[in-house]
Amino acid sequence: MIVERLDHVNIITDDLSGTARFYAELLDLKEGDGPPPMKPSQVRWMFDGGGNAILHLNSADFPRLFDRQVSDGETTGAIHHVALRCSDFEEVKARLDARAAEYQTNEVPSAGLRQIFTSDPNKVLLELNFFNG
Repeated sequence: MIVERLDHVNIITDDLSGTARFYAELLDLKEGDGPPPMKPSQVRWMFDGGGNAILHLNSADFPRLFDRQVSDGETTGAIHHVALRCSDFEEVKARLDARAAEYQTNEVPSAGLRQIFTSDPNKVLLELNFFNG
């Protein structure tokens, strides 16, 4: 089996609309419905510019086939962070500043990489990667 790309990340949240708004406003992801029979009140998918649903946002009461205990904040299982390749470093930084959000930046000159580390409303750590070119 050969992995072609990361398909999506699923985030379970008590604030579905707020989490969707965060990703739409910060990263220009487009909010949409999941396929039927998923209910828009329980599921929001966040699409990238290519039309890929890279984030699946589910309400806490959404039924899951493989359910496990999930809680905001400190416990995210073995996942440390979610990394997204982005563009327009200065614009994203300005949007975080406008939200008075906490974040840290990092540079890896040898890779032509600038990074922003921040958390979403559910305390999921995001690594936003901006490559030169």
